[in-house]
Amino acid sequence: MNFKEHIRVIPDFPQPGIRFKDITTLLQKGDVYRAAIDKLAEFARTLEIDVIAGPEARGFVVGAPLSYSLEVGFIPVRKAGKLPYESVQADYSLEYGKDALAMHVDAIQPGQRVLIADDLLATGGTIATTIKLIEQLGGKVVGATFLIELTYLDGRDQLRDIPVYSLVQY
Repeated sequence: MNFKEHIRVIPDFPQPGIRFKDITTLLQKGDVYRAAIDKLAEFARTLEIDVIAGPEARGFVVGAPLSYSLEVGFIPVRKAGKLPYESVQADYSLEYGKDALAMHVDAIQPGQRVLIADDLLATGGTIATTIKLIEQLGGKVVGATFLIELTYLDGRDQLRDIPVYSLVQY
C-alpha cells in the first residue's frame, strides 16, 4: 500500500516554510490506519519488546494500537506538568521551538526492552529525549518506528545505533 498518498501536506504550517505532514487523513480511513499499524507491527515483532513508549500526542495514536496488536504495555510520554504521579523530566528542542517531556518514575522497569512509536521522525529531538528518559529509568531502547520520516532533517543521527523503521519518507 502507498501510505504517502493518504497523508495531506499543508504548506506554511505552523509557520512559513514548514510543510506540515497531516496524518489525520490516514487515520480517517480505518483500513489504511489498520494496514499502517500492521506494517509497523511486522517490524516490532523482530525486536522482542516488552513495552512501547509513545510521545504525546500523536505517538499515542501510533503506539497505543501497536501495543494492543502486539499484546504489550503502552507507556505515554507526556508533556511536562501533565502527569499526576512522581515523574522524571527532560527538556529538548523541536524543529520550530522548545518543549519538555516527562514519564512516571515507575513507567519502565530496569532491563525492559522498549520500542518507541511516534507519527514523525524529524530532527530527532523528541525521540532522543524519550530515549534519555527511558534509559534514566533503566530501560533499553531496542527500536523506534514512525509513520513518517523527514530524511532531509537527519533525525536518525540522534538515535545512535537504534534500529529505525518508517512507513513513509520525505
